[in-house]
Amino acid sequence: MVIVAGHIKVEPEQRDSYVAGCKRVVEKGRRAAGCLDFAITADELDPGRVNIFERWESQAAVKSFRRSAPAPNKRAAMLLASVAEYDIADVRSLVEKT
Repeated sequence: MVIVAGHIKVEPEQRDSYVAGCKRVVEKGRRAAGCLDFAITADELDPGRVNIFERWESQAAVKSFRRSAPAPNKRAAMLLASVAEYDIADVRSLVEKT
């Protein structure tokens, strides 16, 4: 399993339009083969922060999506980006649905 996680910073007044402009990417990501979760969301505490979270079955699935993904939103300039990929060896559920 691969997790892509982190955040980017944009000007606070551009954050909502940045997130809205990522809707196509999120929709396509969620439909992609091997995608387990995909989200680009506005941070509730920091008005200039956009959170990134993706969970994939494999590195091959991530690479396949990246080759076909729509171009990222260019309406807002990124001031900072801190996003990384993590290879996950084991998963433990913290919540069991009863």
